[in-house]
Amino acid sequence: MRVKLLTTLMMLIFAGPVSAQNWSVPVAPGYAYGADIGWATQQEAEGITFHSRSGKPTDLFVLLREHHIDSVRLRVWVNPEKGWNGKEDTLAKAKRAQALGQRIMIDFHYSDNWADPGKQVKPAAWANYSPEQLSQAVYAHTFEILCYLKANGINVAWVQPGNEITNGLLWPEGKTDNFANIAAFTNAGYDATKVVYPDAAAVIHIDNGWDTKKARWWFAGFSQAGGKMDIIGLSYYPAYTPSKDWLVESPKLSDTMIELTGTYGKPVMVVEIGYRYDEPTAAREMLADVIRRNQALGALGLGVFWWKPATHPKWNRYALGAMNAKGQFTAAMDGFDH
Repeated sequence: MRVKLLTTLMMLIFAGPVSAQNWSVPVAPGYAYGADIGWATQQEAEGITFHSRSGKPTDLFVLLREHHIDSVRLRVWVNPEKGWNGKEDTLAKAKRAQALGQRIMIDFHYSDNWADPGKQVKPAAWANYSPEQLSQAVYAHTFEILCYLKANGINVAWVQPGNEITNGLLWPEGKTDNFANIAAFTNAGYDATKVVYPDAAAVIHIDNGWDTKKARWWFAGFSQAGGKMDIIGLSYYPAYTPSKDWLVESPKLSDTMIELTGTYGKPVMVVEIGYRYDEPTAAREMLADVIRRNQALGALGLGVFWWKPATHPKWNRYALGAMNAKGQFTAAMDGFDH
């Protein structure tokens, strides 16, 4: 099936009558103080509640807004087993964020479950696809989800075609260092994004932002293969760095950001960051420092997103959030004060 034909069909199915005006959504300007809250609805369904610092039960999205979070990041899986992070769940979270004036980043994993540097498993429905078919599937999936969001009144500011793709995506065809396929797959997501949301910025996201040498090598291969990007996205988790000391590693993150912006002329976002929930003072200082380093890039520093700050330490055993056992945000979130 030809991508062009598929595009036409998807427009008719998901968008109704199309005009240039209908497909142009302006992106709100300003620095992004963000949070990935992809688990929010699942946590609520499983009985997790959130509270203000005074102990008052409060909607999570309201709490985030009160802590200066003006942007949210939502992941999308292709065919999730229980529906979490599918299109309906993504829409539900996007509506709540948009109602509070928060901008939205859609993070496509191109998998039925988690995709990260350690695993980039193709969706079951795509298991036997050729590289060309995988590119077409990426385009169709990206297009479908974004059309669905747009048809339901959602404005999307940023789109990630792939999540932490340092080691590639859609393995084995898109495994690093097959940059030709990596670029083909992400370009399909890029192109679909621009049809639906012409003003949305496409973010190409790798992990270990402190590793300047690897970032240099990866983006050189990606660029030489014709990979498209509007923004460079980096992850940074000091707890996972060699020294496990943010005072040592954060200057290296600066080195990476400065080199990549200088080489490619593209702005950079730290789209994932996190620190130990039981060290909130250090987390606050680390976060504020990274924001300052990103903002020091001027117009080329666009924002910082905490990855799942609302993860309850008693839920899912994730230790790099910014919430205590009472469901209250810790002092770590004060790093977003501005």
